[in-house]
Amino acid sequence: MYDMKEDPIERLDREQRERTEKKKSLKSTVTVMTIIAVVLALALAYIWFQKSKLVRELEQEKDELTEQIITLKGDYDSLSSDYEAINSQLDSSREEVAQLVERIQKTDATNRTKMRQYEKELGTLRSIMRNYIVQIDSLNTLNQKLSKDAADARREAADARRENQELSAQVETLTGQVTAGSILKARMVRLEAYNSSDKVTDRSSRVVRMLTSLSLVENEIAPRGPVRIYVVVKDPDGNVLTNARSEKVECAGQTITASASREVDYEGKEVDLSIYLNDIPSYTKGIYTAEVYTVQALLGTAEVLLR
Repeated sequence: MYDMKEDPIERLDREQRERTEKKKSLKSTVTVMTIIAVVLALALAYIWFQKSKLVRELEQEKDELTEQIITLKGDYDSLSSDYEAINSQLDSSREEVAQLVERIQKTDATNRTKMRQYEKELGTLRSIMRNYIVQIDSLNTLNQKLSKDAADARREAADARRENQELSAQVETLTGQVTAGSILKARMVRLEAYNSSDKVTDRSSRVVRMLTSLSLVENEIAPRGPVRIYVVVKDPDGNVLTNARSEKVECAGQTITASASREVDYEGKEVDLSIYLNDIPSYTKGIYTAEVYTVQALLGTAEVLLR
């Protein structure tokens, strides 16, 4: 309570000063709060801008990665071969690429862990595709060579018969040509891996046996009768796969360890045959090779990629 003895005029002056001071204090408080609000608004705007910028960058990275995967899918779709084993492997890889496209399209761009995983999968699928291209080119080159060899053998045989009839004086020269032409040759040498359901597979963990198939080409001057075909199958490290039936034999002037073998009756006509390799404990990832021999010569080679 105010002092009852206080002069009324002084009291009014004092109350006026107090009201003025309260107004100034309130104004200062409002000013400070306004400044704080503006600062907070600017901070929130900056955070929102940075977040939006980051999201846009992540979306752009996702779009670029998606485009690369779709491009790889088109590359796989355009890749083809004349070899059943490779076509089977290609179908499996095409399915993996298609699934990768679906997964990245369904994944939020801000999920950076998933994006990094998809980048690694893309790199792996690119590497696998390069291996397919190398295999196809190698097999095509080998097939062309074998086809040419077969044509040369038939031509040499025909020339030998004609020259024997027309030029008996050249018998000694032609003898060497006939001997060379009589060596058996093969085409379409293939190496495939099979699972326990007797289906072709490229999964190393599912392989239970290997199958080498080939065709002995027609050769009218080759010796008739039984002929044994030997197969040497090597793992990715170059080690020969062997079992209890494997054997050492002299082929093409060298001693080899045959993983498997089979005897066929050759009568000068083309013969298709398959040779299985069983009882191998396990298989690892990588490229397996098969070398096919008779005692006289190397008939051809083939490869298969296991993942």
